[in-house]
Amino acid sequence: MKFSDVVSPGFSTGQVARLTGLTARQLDHWDRKGFLKPSLEAARGYGSKRRYSFSDVVRLRVAARLRAAGVGLSRIQRCAEALERLGGESGESGDLGGVRLLVTGSQVLWARSDREVVDLLKEGQLVLVFSLGDSGALAQVLAGRGRATIIEEK
Repeated sequence: MKFSDVVSPGFSTGQVARLTGLTARQLDHWDRKGFLKPSLEAARGYGSKRRYSFSDVVRLRVAARLRAAGVGLSRIQRCAEALERLGGESGESGDLGGVRLLVTGSQVLWARSDREVVDLLKEGQLVLVFSLGDSGALAQVLAGRGRATIIEEK
């Protein structure tokens, strides 16, 4: 038996729903709105099946966590566009797997490095450019006070 016979190419809507915590209805809505379309196989009418790539699943997990933190779809879309424009998805696989995001109030911040934090909703405006000693110190302090949500996919 070949490995390719056991592993299916991509993920079905049901599998993605289980992996992301989203419902099939949310996935359908996001696809129809053009928010995140499945990259392997798009729906072609009633009853057709979508196929999502691993990268799609990672993006959906991040989007689901942002939604759970109270960030709206239009703001998530703006964050994704800013990350793409600023090179936040230029890792080996081109996905959001290594991106560190911090949601505090109405801001979505991207920890580009240990010394840079970028506000994704303000056209990539640099927020902090100094060392905090520990790279996660600010995030831990804010999260500990209940003022921030840390979103980090690994």
